[in-house]
Amino acid sequence: MEEKTEDMTQQALPEARILVAEDEDSNYRYVEKLLKKAGFDLLRANNGFEAVEYAKIYEDIDLILMDIKMPVMNGVEATREIKLIKPSIPIIATTAFAIPGDREVFLKAGCDDYIPKPIKPAILIDLIRNYLKF
Repeated sequence: MEEKTEDMTQQALPEARILVAEDEDSNYRYVEKLLKKAGFDLLRANNGFEAVEYAKIYEDIDLILMDIKMPVMNGVEATREIKLIKPSIPIIATTAFAIPGDREVFLKAGCDDYIPKPIKPAILIDLIRNYLKF
């Protein structure tokens, strides 16, 4: 009986809305395929500025997947701005250009976690589910 309850919880989580801040189309399509298959509702921001604006406009964003290297406003700056507006929203940083110490920079900026690119599907889904405890 306990297993059935766990299955129901996992099915309820995908009702969450995730803002994906990603400027590269190929990277977005990859993440979109993973997250839509898992049942999540997505919004896309093409740069950090758009991500901040969407965070202001949409009240129903449950989590943000934030690329760090983006035009107009990078992910670190966008994270700082969003955390001023909505400090409780979980933000997971992503980047393909990680160097030692980057994780600490991302966390200090307000990111709640970090996942390197290329993103491994199971790790991403588990990380999202960890933060979306409805």
